[in-house]
Amino acid sequence: MVSQILDDFPVAIYDTNPEGKNVMLLALENRKLMVYKELMRRNVTKDLLHHNDNVGNNALHHAAMVKIYPPSVAPNAVLRMQWEIKWYEFIKEHLPKSMLAHQNKEGMDPDQVFMDTHADLVQNDTDWLMKTSDSCTIVASLIATVAFATSASLPGGIGGVLGEPVLKREAMFEVFAISSLVALCFSLTAVLMFLSILTSRHQAMDFHVYLPRKLLIGLTALFISIASMLVSFCGGHFFVLRNIIKRAQVVEYLVGFLPVMFFIIAQCPLYVKLFWATVIKDEP
Repeated sequence: MVSQILDDFPVAIYDTNPEGKNVMLLALENRKLMVYKELMRRNVTKDLLHHNDNVGNNALHHAAMVKIYPPSVAPNAVLRMQWEIKWYEFIKEHLPKSMLAHQNKEGMDPDQVFMDTHADLVQNDTDWLMKTSDSCTIVASLIATVAFATSASLPGGIGGVLGEPVLKREAMFEVFAISSLVALCFSLTAVLMFLSILTSRHQAMDFHVYLPRKLLIGLTALFISIASMLVSFCGGHFFVLRNIIKRAQVVEYLVGFLPVMFFIIAQCPLYVKLFWATVIKDEP
């Protein structure tokens, strides 16, 4: 719609509202990325970007402000603050350096406006991150405890002069031993990552990469530890069922697969969004 209007009435690009905001400032203020890219494609963007509104706010001031937006603005954002930082840095890269330190009539530059208007958002994301990390730390600690206890109580017991496991030549015993070790290592890794998040200072710019990356590593380690714990359980319990059920492996696989599948279905959307925003996508 904006493109069609500017094609039919090119002079409309210079129109301003009663607050002195042109189409560029309004696009930045309302996080309209497609409108911004369309305006940048035209040859008059220099005049649009250097325009200030009635209170002296330039384009970067408006990119730094935060408002209540519909979910369609950032549908894939897990941490809203991470998306806001990406948006601000993305606009900042396309502006001349002379605009970065420009002060409005209140004497505030864009960085000060960003920090001032995002204080509540930082607190909201911090609360969510703390609750999530606290819950995941408890789960990871329980898995580490179970994995350690499981590795210490070997199925079949030990025997011989050297105290070797009785079932060490069984293939499923190797599965049990390896999966127990993996569950223990990754659960401890998850605990360390979540504790690191809990003890972080939670500054505004930490939500760009520092905190999301730790959360992503912690969730990844937690997923692996849960799957490994179930594999370990199946490997140890196989020796109980093999004399009762002929195809004990099939039953074990189903027992181990169903909880992992349910967990993946519940947590996969959040994990994919976080992975996409932190690792793959640089733009807002």
